[in-house]
Amino acid sequence: MKQRITKQLSPVQLIAVGFFLLILVGGSLLTLPFFSKSGEPTNYIDALFTATSAVCVTGLTTLNTAAHWNEAGQFLIMVLIEIGGLGFMMIPIIFFAVAKKKVSFSMRILLKEALNLEIMSGVMSLMLYILKFAMVIQGLGALALSFTFVPTYGWTKGIWYSIFHAVSSFCNAGFDLLGDSLANDQPNIYLLMVVSALIIAGGLGFIVWRDLLSYHKVKKITLHSKIALIVTGGLLVGGFIVFFFTEQNAIHLVEGTYLERLANTFFMSVTPRTAGYYSIDYLQMSHAGLMLTMILMYIGGTSGSTAGGLKTTTLGILLIQMHATFNGKTRAEAFGRTIRPAAVLRALTLFFVTLSLCMLAIMVLSVTETIPETSGIEYIAFEVFSAFGTVGLTMGLTPDLTEVGKLIIMSLMYIGRVGILTVFFSILVKGNQVGTKYKYPEESVLIG
Repeated sequence: MKQRITKQLSPVQLIAVGFFLLILVGGSLLTLPFFSKSGEPTNYIDALFTATSAVCVTGLTTLNTAAHWNEAGQFLIMVLIEIGGLGFMMIPIIFFAVAKKKVSFSMRILLKEALNLEIMSGVMSLMLYILKFAMVIQGLGALALSFTFVPTYGWTKGIWYSIFHAVSSFCNAGFDLLGDSLANDQPNIYLLMVVSALIIAGGLGFIVWRDLLSYHKVKKITLHSKIALIVTGGLLVGGFIVFFFTEQNAIHLVEGTYLERLANTFFMSVTPRTAGYYSIDYLQMSHAGLMLTMILMYIGGTSGSTAGGLKTTTLGILLIQMHATFNGKTRAEAFGRTIRPAAVLRALTLFFVTLSLCMLAIMVLSVTETIPETSGIEYIAFEVFSAFGTVGLTMGLTPDLTEVGKLIIMSLMYIGRVGILTVFFSILVKGNQVGTKYKYPEESVLIG
């Protein structure tokens, strides 16, 4: 029966269903009294919200992670973050690797879809590489963080905090055990830089890292990696410059030294890239800074990474196509390569659909949620882009969400992590596509 259902589902449907079932299992477990500090059952909708946020590596929480969950609950959340960040397909990969069993052809197809690869060659070796790379980086991150947490909290608690925050940072989750993220650690430049490095490492993408680490052998970097690196670098540098000027008179930054201000400004540019940690109060940020933060959250990280959002490579393709259009070219070309028209159309579709989805969510939440008198529509827009980009930053709306609001935010987190096209393709019934057998006559339509 189980094999029959599996065969009836397409790879994208299996991915969508897999994440959904993982969320349901995690949410059901978190309702148990065993995982709460009070020893009482947790409200199901709040437990489900936490599980969704963990699996979708977002960080938005209706319950304070440090105050509500005990060590067992925090450990479960960390496991959900790890599985969600690396992809639930890592579970069978570990099984096959340990048991030394051959991976079936259908499993390889599923892995190809999970990684958004165009070819199936080498997919198993790539998955093992991702697993090893993630474990090494998170181990080094935990070691680096221990130099801060162990002296502060002691060996047992310090090591646990180091491991948890290394996993949360690398997976771009944003969950913290400090109670108020890194708001109380503005002067700790070392901590901010270590967390920033882990966030960038996780959001850059495993394929990009493989290209970089193997460059000394092959002397070649794929077009995907080139676009990802350029767009990521541009967003980090550009974000830092803009934040430096828009927040130069911000109350939350003027009290520190100049070096501390530079570190926190850089952190502001890094963390909207789907990470969710914060060292400043976003209610005190300028409107220009909030707008830039929402843009960065919407773009997100790189395809094939732990990050969500529109993705840097999607933005890169759109910019390349725009440049080609302005120069009177019909093809999108970069670095001596022509980008396939199908990829350009996919990027345009993603941009339109995801932006429309976010706008619709903002409209609905503006009706269901209460906006403080001191804030405007940005109070809700910030939450929506944070959820879709699987970021986890908030201006304070999350704990006060209505039941409808929680469902909408959970849906956005799910779509942002699994991917809008994966969700749509898993819902739509496959059939014979009109246009594959014949072509209609062409006719022009006025544009602009």
